[in-house]
Amino acid sequence: MTDARVPAAPEAQVPSDPQQTVAPPGRGNPRARRRGLITLALVAAVAALGWFLFAVVLAKPEQETDDAYVAGDVVAITARDPGTVLAIHADNTQAVKAGQPLIDLDAATADVGLAQAEAELARAVRATRGAITQVGGASAQVVLARAELARASDDYRRRRGAAAEGAISGEELSHAADAVKVARAQLTVAQASQAQSQAAVQGTDAGTNPQVLAAIAAVRRAAIMRGHMQLTAPIDGVVAQRQVQLGQQVAAGTPLMAVVPLQRVWIDANLRETQLRDVRLGQPARVTADVYGGGTVFHGRVIGIGAGSGAAFALLPPQNASGNWIKVVQRVPVRIALDPRELRANPLRVGLSVKATVDTADTSGQRLGAPAAQAYRGQSTDIRDPAVEARIAQIIASNR
Repeated sequence: MTDARVPAAPEAQVPSDPQQTVAPPGRGNPRARRRGLITLALVAAVAALGWFLFAVVLAKPEQETDDAYVAGDVVAITARDPGTVLAIHADNTQAVKAGQPLIDLDAATADVGLAQAEAELARAVRATRGAITQVGGASAQVVLARAELARASDDYRRRRGAAAEGAISGEELSHAADAVKVARAQLTVAQASQAQSQAAVQGTDAGTNPQVLAAIAAVRRAAIMRGHMQLTAPIDGVVAQRQVQLGQQVAAGTPLMAVVPLQRVWIDANLRETQLRDVRLGQPARVTADVYGGGTVFHGRVIGIGAGSGAAFALLPPQNASGNWIKVVQRVPVRIALDPRELRANPLRVGLSVKATVDTADTSGQRLGAPAAQAYRGQSTDIRDPAVEARIAQIIASNR
């Protein structure tokens, strides 16, 4: 039989250097790992140094926040006198000009009131004219009473002489004396009536008498109420919050709609209290709005810093003296006025979100706002409407 031979296993090779060992799998060279860590640390240190140089040394001093929003005036349009809505000339989102009609109210009651006031004016003028005429009549009564007194006095003197000679009786002399007393009393009454008549019209005429002036004021008031039957836009802006409907009966003071002057909007940037140290009035600011993106930049200036934090003026202000307390960094609104030309090119709406950046390099400005230099006014009611004044003059002239 042939013997089966099993091949011998190869002999394990022993490293020639007994100190050379094979690194276990999964572990790198310690020296290479150490060099990598050192390199990474150097890169981080260089990056931190670069950020420090850019943020502290090279970067401009400025404060920014994205807690900023567009704010503006919301001019309320309210009814000054009660009435029924007959027409609505403007609706939400529509632009209006100052003086443009917005709402018409039923003017029937106001027309009746104006006609009544005009009638009262005519009556007052006629009454004043009659009072002036009474002055002349009272003066004539005084002259007549004086003549009667003189006649009675002369008659009494004559009768007294005759009585001394026994020509008349004592009773007739007594009647003559009584006639003098009656004539003197009638003169006193006539003089009092004359004084009373003169006091009613002294120093005045049919156009300046107090009763006439009161009637003129009533006519003007009725005309003003008649003018309130048409509500007009007090300023240029966009209509918003229209609540009134046709046929609605509105009372005085009822809010009907609002007009927002978008050409006068501003930015309220709510900066943290830790950002306000270098903020001053007049510092330039850059604003980007979410509606236009970062490519559209608005330029403006700081015109005011809020008088307190938002929490201080909240409906329910915090009570930090009660219960547990946790410090919360507060925010103070900083008002930024924008360039009107940029607003006309890219209009903003009230309430939009923006990002504001204030350049705080120049700290020479004031911390507190200056007094208002110009009032913000709308259209006021003209109490001396030329048409109304012409109508008053016509009524006075026709009733003199």
